[in-house]
Amino acid sequence: MPLDIDHVRRQFPALADGFGYLDNAGGSLVLERVADRVRDYLLTTSVQTGASYPQSRRAVERLAEARARIALLLNAGRLEEIVLGPSTTVMFQFLARAMEGRLRPGDEIVVTDFDHESNIGPWRALEKRGIVIRTWGLDPDTFEVSLDELDALMTERTRLVAVTHCSNILGTVNPIAEIARRVHARGAEIAVDAVAYAPHRAVDVRALDVDYYVFSFYKTYGPHFAVLYGKHDKLLELDGLYHYFYGREKVPAKLEPGNTNYELAWGSAGLVDYLDELGGGTGDRAAIERAYDDIAEQETAIGARLLDYLGSRNDVRVIGGRRAGPERVPTVSFKVEGRDSAAVVASVDRHELGIRFGDFHSRRLVERLGFAGDGGVVRVSMVHYNTLGEVDRLVAALDEALRR
Repeated sequence: MPLDIDHVRRQFPALADGFGYLDNAGGSLVLERVADRVRDYLLTTSVQTGASYPQSRRAVERLAEARARIALLLNAGRLEEIVLGPSTTVMFQFLARAMEGRLRPGDEIVVTDFDHESNIGPWRALEKRGIVIRTWGLDPDTFEVSLDELDALMTERTRLVAVTHCSNILGTVNPIAEIARRVHARGAEIAVDAVAYAPHRAVDVRALDVDYYVFSFYKTYGPHFAVLYGKHDKLLELDGLYHYFYGREKVPAKLEPGNTNYELAWGSAGLVDYLDELGGGTGDRAAIERAYDDIAEQETAIGARLLDYLGSRNDVRVIGGRRAGPERVPTVSFKVEGRDSAAVVASVDRHELGIRFGDFHSRRLVERLGFAGDGGVVRVSMVHYNTLGEVDRLVAALDEALRR
């Protein structure tokens, strides 16, 4: 069955104001049930975990339940593989710091020039410890990456490859399972930024065979909160970030300094309930996958409508693939010939539509493509609650903006 878009939109109260929210890669709207769960936790369970009295035991149970729901969302094998924290940026900084004890001068890490800075900067910071950083780039003309180039970059000293599952500018879905296979064949590990992927497609960390996988819930219909998945044996090897008496075996707690945010963990689990409902309410992994199949179908339709319009204009260059489909999410960036991107967005603002301009913290990519000047690129980032009608409103607004 196609996605019931009216039902979907009722789950997001902010949509009632009629504004066209087309800036979702910057932060999606929040599900009502997520907000309700956060409120409920704060008003009924706001006690510290670890005590013997009933309310504290209930807090422990709720945190474990939330972690289990998030593990189901990622298809993780065990609860201990789910590390919770403030944001993707912070989680990658934590991960880099926790890896330091395993790295030696001369060891190599491969980063890209097409990731968000969150999955580049923390690894480049290790250069001061003698770690060699190698850069995997994309073709600035085709916007494609070469797996053969990655093979050529890796050596016997490669310890980690850091890569994005989906570019927050290009919208391109990278073949992470194949990348992971090649990385593991060289004896290295892989760390994946999934912020721009998780709102759009079902995540299956076991099928992908990734070692570390990170995304933020505030871009996936939840609160400002994040998850880092790590294979259990890999997490055991990491240095602890908490007090000295949190031993190496104490995962995930040793990687959640100061404890995680209980109410946001409880709230974030509401996303899984929503997906289960969309997928038929069977309470299993299959429901989540069915929900994302329907989400992908809706997003392909709205993405195609926008890409068809942009592709019809001679004065617009789409930054990324020009066709909607399974390997492209509806995050669409473009550059208008001879126009400042800020001015284009300002014109669209007047139509009660939210889009954005800039580099979106993928500055290395925007600079590599030569689009850093004149306001960077224009980005329209849609999700499944957006409609064809909203795309048509945007097309009309862009027509007006580009006539000026």
